[in-house]
Amino acid sequence: MTAMTPGSNIPLPTARVAVDVAAPVRLDVSGLLLTADGKVRSDDDFIFYNQPTGPGVTYRSGGGTAPDAIVVDTAAVPPGIEKIVVTASPDAAGQTFQGVEPTATVRGDDGAAIATFTPPQLGSETALVIVEIYLRNGAWKVRAVGQGYANGLAGIATDFGVSVEEPAAPTPAQAPVAPPAPVAADPRVAAAPAAPVTPAAPPAPPAASGKVNLDKGRVSLQKNQTVSLVKGGRPLLSQVKMGLGWEPAFRGKDIDLDASVIAYDGSRKHIDSCYFGKLSILSGAIKHSGDNLTGEGAGDDEVITVDLGRIPPEATGLVFTVNSFTGQKFTEVAKAYCRLLDAATGEELVRFDLTGAEPQTGVMMAKLIKQFSGEWEMTAMGDFVKSRTVRGMVKPAAQAL
Repeated sequence: MTAMTPGSNIPLPTARVAVDVAAPVRLDVSGLLLTADGKVRSDDDFIFYNQPTGPGVTYRSGGGTAPDAIVVDTAAVPPGIEKIVVTASPDAAGQTFQGVEPTATVRGDDGAAIATFTPPQLGSETALVIVEIYLRNGAWKVRAVGQGYANGLAGIATDFGVSVEEPAAPTPAQAPVAPPAPVAADPRVAAAPAAPVTPAAPPAPPAASGKVNLDKGRVSLQKNQTVSLVKGGRPLLSQVKMGLGWEPAFRGKDIDLDASVIAYDGSRKHIDSCYFGKLSILSGAIKHSGDNLTGEGAGDDEVITVDLGRIPPEATGLVFTVNSFTGQKFTEVAKAYCRLLDAATGEELVRFDLTGAEPQTGVMMAKLIKQFSGEWEMTAMGDFVKSRTVRGMVKPAAQAL
């Protein structure tokens, strides 16, 4: 095994290698496929936990204990790609590499270490190009880099030609379509009679106003921001998918979270709930992918498919929730997010990353509200609730509408 220093390089003895990056804090590890001009061909060449596969390059989640890795199969890298850079950034917002010593280990197919590299003298950097795998005279090599960036992973992505989206403009809170009504009891659960909903105090409006649509492509939402599911002035009535994902906190145990969607009518009356115990509701207009017991692996952990065109007229509000059935709190969860995709193409339309956490067992991630015009709007929520099951989310979700 070779201990590398900044700028040193060695030939790769095998076509397939994995580069894992370990540190005493949780890191986000990613890879970028670059052409001869040092740029990606498109955003598809940026490989990370939510876009885990590309041509010849794969993101591999280490879970709660092992480090994340970028796996490179040089035999499968397409012509024109001459370099794969491996980057790392602290998962915690605002954290720098001050006092953190990340170590990249290049491993062969058998898991044996080929080389290691620990960049020296890191400080205020918030992201790092740690190593690069590059093609020279027909042979693949690995070089130790250790170049830091003070403007985070976005700075790296921008340097290499990845589009970095601006967050959507906040939207004032929507007034309810109709006065609140009592929430019906869940017909599948023997429980006490439902209590009437006490109207929640109206939330403070965000600092700015404005609502965006999908004309400019993918939209990244922040809490309480809204996007209209309209393209080219027309409502998006095709099938959509709500993908929800999470990982155990750094060095944490596997965590069993359950994604659900709760349907309401215009007076906030509970119609039905789709979850791991009832995978299809509203005559198949809403379907659940099934339960994920660990949160392991990259990409969406559970997916809920919604056929907006088949939603019955009385169902005007959908609230997407996540619960910790095992009782672990969301402070033990990392990288929780939800994203809306076009079911036909797989294109990501809207994304919301849960950046804060509270010691609770339930969270309302997002809501879809049907407007009088027929168009649907998605609002990011990120509101935490003390509930381990979807049954306990019915009342607070009704209030949130």
